[in-house]
Amino acid sequence: MVARGVLAARFALEEEGLGQLCSRKLSRAGELFPRWESPRSSEFCLFALGFHLLFGTFRLQRVTKTGPISSTDALGHFISPRFRFAFTSLPSANRAYYQLSKLKNSNAHLLTAMKKMYTLVLFVVGSFCLNGSMAADAEEKLMNHLLSPDRYNKLIRPAVNSSQLVSIELQVSLAQLISVNEREQIMTTNVWLNQEWIDYRLSWKPSDYEGIDKLRIPAKHIWLPDIVLYNNADGTYEVSLYTNAIVKNNGSIRWLPPAIYKSACKIEVKHFPFDQQNCTLKFRSWTYDHTEIDMVLKTSMASMDDFTPSGEWDIVALPGRRTVNPLDPNYVDVTYDFIIKRKPLFYTINLIIPCVLITSLAILVFYLPSDCGEKMTLCISVLLALTVFLLLISKIVPPTSLDVPLIGKYLMFTMVLVTFSIVTSVCVLNVHHRSPSTHTMPPWVKLVFLERLPAYLFMKRPDSNSPRQKPCNCKKTKAENPCMEPSDFYKNSTYFLNTASTKRYDMKVSETLDNVSSHRDFRLRTGTKFSPEVQEAIDGVSFIAEHMKSDDNDQSVIEDWKYVAMVVDRLFLWIFVLVCVLGTVGLFLQPLFQNHTAAINP
Repeated sequence: MVARGVLAARFALEEEGLGQLCSRKLSRAGELFPRWESPRSSEFCLFALGFHLLFGTFRLQRVTKTGPISSTDALGHFISPRFRFAFTSLPSANRAYYQLSKLKNSNAHLLTAMKKMYTLVLFVVGSFCLNGSMAADAEEKLMNHLLSPDRYNKLIRPAVNSSQLVSIELQVSLAQLISVNEREQIMTTNVWLNQEWIDYRLSWKPSDYEGIDKLRIPAKHIWLPDIVLYNNADGTYEVSLYTNAIVKNNGSIRWLPPAIYKSACKIEVKHFPFDQQNCTLKFRSWTYDHTEIDMVLKTSMASMDDFTPSGEWDIVALPGRRTVNPLDPNYVDVTYDFIIKRKPLFYTINLIIPCVLITSLAILVFYLPSDCGEKMTLCISVLLALTVFLLLISKIVPPTSLDVPLIGKYLMFTMVLVTFSIVTSVCVLNVHHRSPSTHTMPPWVKLVFLERLPAYLFMKRPDSNSPRQKPCNCKKTKAENPCMEPSDFYKNSTYFLNTASTKRYDMKVSETLDNVSSHRDFRLRTGTKFSPEVQEAIDGVSFIAEHMKSDDNDQSVIEDWKYVAMVVDRLFLWIFVLVCVLGTVGLFLQPLFQNHTAAINP
C-alpha cells in the first residue's frame, strides 16, 4: 500500500514535468533545498517523500510565502490537477496508484528504477529508525524502572540494613592551582572530586534491557554522600556543579563533579620567597559518622592527569591519607596534602636584585671624600629606599609574629648596615674637622691609625719632606752653611720675609730660628749693637718665625687628623663590604638546607 502511494506520487511528478520546477523546502531539524532537474534528483526527492509517507515527520511547503501545509495535501500539490485529490490514508494512496498506473507504459524504465530504490530506502530508513527507537525505548524503560517512586527513594542511605556501612571511595584530581593568597592564607584550587560507591537498588540485568550495562543519571535524582570540604575558607562547602552520575548494572556509581575550593592554608613565611608550603584539603561527611559511611582513600596520591601548570608554584607532592579524629573516633576524614614550592624568579627580579643594588650604593659612601657632606645625604636616601621595599613586603606576607620572612631579614640586615654607615660617616666627619685647638691627638691614635693600620689597609701616606723642606744643618762648615756668616744675616732675614710672604712652606721655620739665635749669639760674643730700627726688625722677624712655626705645627696636626679620618673611613669600608657579603650569602643560603623534594612534572 505504501509502495503504491509513493509510486503514484512519482508518476504524477513525471506526468506534469516537475523536473523543471523550482526548489521546494523539506524541513525537519533543518532546511533542504533539492532541485529537481533530472530523474536522479527526482529519485532523491522520492526518498524524502517515502520517508514522509512512512513516518509522517517530514512536512512539505511551497517556495511561496505560504504557511506549512498538511502532509496529505503536500503530495496532492505534486500531482497534476486532473489527478489531484486529498488522500488521508494509505488506502487513498492505493487508489491513486491504480489511477496513475495507466501511465506506466510511457514510464516503464522509471518504474523499474523506482522499485529498486524504494526497496533500498525502505530497508535503510526502517533499520535505523527501528533500532534507534528500540534502544531509546529500552533506556527509557530502564530509567523508569530504576527511579520509580515505589522502588527508589533518594533520601535513604543505600544500605540493606541500618548496621551496614556504605563505603565511599574518594580521590581528588587536581585540574589547576589557581592562586595562593599569602596575606589571607587561602589556597584556591580547581579539583575534580571522584566519588565511588555501590547502590544495590540501582542494579539490573543487561540482558533484560537489550544489553544496556551503563546509565548516566542526573546526580540530583539519586542518593549522594554529603561529603564537603571541612577546612573551607569562603562559605562554599559543596561542589559547584552537579553533573551526571555514571551507574553500572552491578549498582556501582561513579560521580565526578568539578569544584573550585578555597581552603584555609597556614603559610610559612620563614624562607619567603624561597619557601615551600603544605596546604591541605580535608573532606568528610557532614552528617554521617563512621557507623554509617566509611570513607576510603582510593589512591595514595591525588591525580594530576588533567593538571594545568601554574606560573607561580611547582607541585612537589600530593599525598593523601585517611585520618581518624582522636577526640571522636566515629568521625573519619580524607586529607590531601598539597606540598607546593614557589618559583622565586618573579621576586628575585622585582625585589631581591633591586635591594642588593640599592645596598651596594651604600658602599660608595665610603669612597666619597671624608669632608664631603653628601655622604650623609646618600646614606639617608639608601635607607629610605630600603624602607619602601620593606613596606612592599609587608603588603605581601601575612601579618604574623611567629616568623620573619627571609627577604624581610635581608632588608632589616641591610638597613642596619646603612644605619651603621651613617654613624661611621658622622664619626669620620667629626675626626676630619678636628684641630689642635679643640682636640689633642693621643699617642695610641698616632700609633694605630698613622703607623700600623695604613699598611694593613693598603694605604700609603705621601712623603711630606720634599727636598726644599729639609732643615738646614747649622753645624756644617761655612762653605756648606753660609747662614753662619754675620754679614749674611740681613740677606737671610730678607730672604725669609720674602719667602714667608710668598711660599710659607718652602723652608723650615726651625732653620730661620736657628739663624736668628746664631746671630744673637754672635752679637753677644762680639758686643756689636744694632740700631733700634734693625733691632725692631729682628724682633719682628723672630716673632713671625715663631708664629709661622706654631702654624706649621698646627697644620701638621690638622693633616694628621684628616689622615686618621681617611684611615677610619677605609677601615669601615672593608668592614661594611665583608659584613654585607657574608650576611647576604648566609641569608640566601638558608633555603638550600630545607628538606625540599623535586617538583612533579605533570
